[in-house]
Amino acid sequence: MTIFEDNELYIEKEPSQIPWLKIFTKEPYKELGDTPKELRVRLWEVYDVVEEEMKKYYKPKKINMASFANMLPRVHIHVMARFEEDSHFPNPMWGEKLRDANLNLPDEKEFYKRVKKALENKKNV
Repeated sequence: MTIFEDNELYIEKEPSQIPWLKIFTKEPYKELGDTPKELRVRLWEVYDVVEEEMKKYYKPKKINMASFANMLPRVHIHVMARFEEDSHFPNPMWGEKLRDANLNLPDEKEFYKRVKKALENKKNV
């Protein structure tokens, strides 16, 4: 599900028990270094907005970010809100499951609206 899109970037929801968004460049650059500098700067500005909104809305124990791009060899950044009660914490979400999740999180649709609004209101993002 796409929650934000413009002419350079888009943000998708990753199906998960935790809040997890992925920021993609529209152009399928293979490596971050292949991305034009202006777009790289913008990518991190968008990341900052997503992280800040995630922290304010969900109040997680930690924000994880990742960009392996081995399975999907193109520039994208994972942004995940982590909680001590999620099924994998403190392991990465790709790691061993430690327990059944016990999360009571606020409405994700409201979070997506907040992210979209913050990005639309941010100048140069």
